[in-house]
Amino acid sequence: MSALFTPFTLKDITLRNRIAVPPMCQYSATDGLVSDWHLPHYASLARGGAGLVIVEATAVSPEGRITPSCLGLWNDDQAAGLARIAQAIKAAGAVPGIQIGHAGRKANANSPWEGDDHIAADDTRAWETLSPSALAFGGNLSRVPREMTLADIARVRADFAAAARRALAAGFEWLELHFAHGYLAQSFFSPHANQRTDAYGGDASGRGRFLLETLAEVRQVWPEHLPLTARFGVIEYDGDDERTLAESIGLVRAFRAGGLDLLNVSVNFTTPSAKVPWGPAFLAPVAERVRRETGLPVASSWGIDAAAHAERVVAGKQMDLVMIGRAMLANPHYPYALARELGVERPSWVLPAPYAHWLERYRLQS
Repeated sequence: MSALFTPFTLKDITLRNRIAVPPMCQYSATDGLVSDWHLPHYASLARGGAGLVIVEATAVSPEGRITPSCLGLWNDDQAAGLARIAQAIKAAGAVPGIQIGHAGRKANANSPWEGDDHIAADDTRAWETLSPSALAFGGNLSRVPREMTLADIARVRADFAAAARRALAAGFEWLELHFAHGYLAQSFFSPHANQRTDAYGGDASGRGRFLLETLAEVRQVWPEHLPLTARFGVIEYDGDDERTLAESIGLVRAFRAGGLDLLNVSVNFTTPSAKVPWGPAFLAPVAERVRRETGLPVASSWGIDAAAHAERVVAGKQMDLVMIGRAMLANPHYPYALARELGVERPSWVLPAPYAHWLERYRLQS
């Protein structure tokens, strides 16, 4: 029997298989609002057979958007639009999840197909960016952010909690905190971005404070029976990987003690000079170590699209869930292809009945 196609239960939620669609920005919103693009996009991913579909990075405040075209969850109108997406995902048999976050010093950028660089300061779409320290990311994201005050820190923590409340009211059953990829939370933990000398800087304990406090505020409003998870970059590939990974594992243990239910393991991306060893399932050994040393269930993505890789990392208990992104964009029914390749009997259950009828009929006649 395929390990990839066994159910997975976390808290009161059971996924029909171990395939999850990770958050992938669509850059198709206006004022943080769902557009006509989003509903069919997410409904199709859910109909395709994944067990979990996580809606793209959704900003907890206006200045937390990566681009002006990112989704938001700082007001009730935005929540109403997202509620339709949660309902569509669930109606298609997948669990509806959402990722909430703040882009920090990487915010206020053009979309990738418009340059993927910071919007010029004199552009009417520009806003002030925030970060633990007044240090630019570098490369095409060269704007120097404003160092956050203690009042800023408290406000952003409250913004996360408010967004979590709205996500719950909108019908999402899986919440992911965006603590990765060089955005605000990851920047607090990384010495590449955080040179503070107060309680939110210094050693790993100080640099991890914002993340733990944010988790605690969200934990107070997100119900215990639903999964509360985070995507967190545990390794930078900057030449100091063992120290970074050891510090990250220490923080993940604290996440678990603070009520986190699963970790989506990723890369830090806080410096453009990192030398990431891209390759098939390259993060699998890292995820396995995090799982083993923290006791938390883990998921990960990055090059785990092939059936053999996806099956191997789940069967070998390196990961509990496999995040498959680009292959799902190319073919929303990719789980069907995986099931067929892995020899799962009668995999038509991962297809809507009208599609299954014609595909199976054609297969049997060919």
